[in-house]
Amino acid sequence: MINEHHSTPSCVDVGVNMTAAVLARTTRRAKILLLGNILPIEDNPVRMAEQIAMADLISGGRVLSGFVRGVGIETWWSNSNPIHNRERFEECHDLILKCWTEPGPFRWEGQHYHFRHVNPWCLPLQRPHPPIWIPGTASPETALWAGRRGYTYVPFLVPFEIARELFEFYRQGAAEAGRTVTDDNLGFLICAVTADTKEKALEAGRHFVWRMGPTLRGPVDFFAPVGMRSRAGAQFALKARPRSLSTMSYEELLDGHFIVAGTPDEVVDRFARVRRELGVGHLLLEAQESRMDHPTTMRSIELMGAKVIPAMAGV
Repeated sequence: MINEHHSTPSCVDVGVNMTAAVLARTTRRAKILLLGNILPIEDNPVRMAEQIAMADLISGGRVLSGFVRGVGIETWWSNSNPIHNRERFEECHDLILKCWTEPGPFRWEGQHYHFRHVNPWCLPLQRPHPPIWIPGTASPETALWAGRRGYTYVPFLVPFEIARELFEFYRQGAAEAGRTVTDDNLGFLICAVTADTKEKALEAGRHFVWRMGPTLRGPVDFFAPVGMRSRAGAQFALKARPRSLSTMSYEELLDGHFIVAGTPDEVVDRFARVRRELGVGHLLLEAQESRMDHPTTMRSIELMGAKVIPAMAGV
């Protein structure tokens, strides 16, 4: 899983499609999840469609194409109007899908995008297009929108009860479109690390507190400028996070499953609880953060592959 951010230390990747192309060339079997391209700040959806398609071709059809709305800091970075965030997200998505699924040439005259000539020749290997994933934290509208389209929906950094509510909005959207929801449509993202001993794992897990702390501190308008969320979305966001994660202790973050840290057996138990509580088919892991060193990170990845993932296969 890879993503991008701008003008924030949340992530040092500033070009998720470039990274996807590199991974496509250097890996053989792994799926490459882009979670994802920030659609509202994109000025050329046609070029984005071509870039994702090229990564899919290089990988032999292993790209999972995630689309995100971004956070307020990206709105400032791109000089875009936050009021148009959702409109641009949906129109950019629609144009990308048309580039992938309908032969050109055609003309696009939308509300925010205008192209006199669209005729993409670089198309994804996966037909009709790569699977689409949508993350979310506090927007019922996004969950409904993803459910209507049958996209895989992945909440993150929210309590279980909020994730369940978002999944209900997703199911509502799916029902409106006559779609059946399975575990494969639902995912959950958590910060996780494992080590040979509990002490080493808990020490490593403290690095994730930096992810919840400095990167989430700042004026609220940096993260959700006025107009970026609907009134209903803003109200739900207050319920989803009545208290900022940056004010929570390490122990509270562990208890709330925002962070999972332990031996492989302990991590399996925590992951199994997530599966039981939420009924998700996908567990996404943020596996490295802040000053977590390379040996610690690689040992955690090794143990995840050797012990945790095989044990989860039967859960």
